[in-house]
Amino acid sequence: MTKVLSYKVVFEPAEEGGYTAYVPSLPGCISEGDTYREAQKNIKEAIEGWIEVSRKFGDEIPRSDVIIDTVAVAV
Repeated sequence: MTKVLSYKVVFEPAEEGGYTAYVPSLPGCISEGDTYREAQKNIKEAIEGWIEVSRKFGDEIPRSDVIIDTVAVAV
């Protein structure tokens, strides 16, 4: 049976265009893309690769434990 893991991903617009994407729960798991959709595709591949390498070395696969929320401040 295949297990499905979900991770929260941060997408940030890059200065040169496109997007940079990273996964806070997976240290060093980062990718980019010229478009948002491309960045989504690339970070999914990066997550799969991160997990594959971790399994190869017998490391624990962390769950996504990041809380994302919006905080309003008066300016």
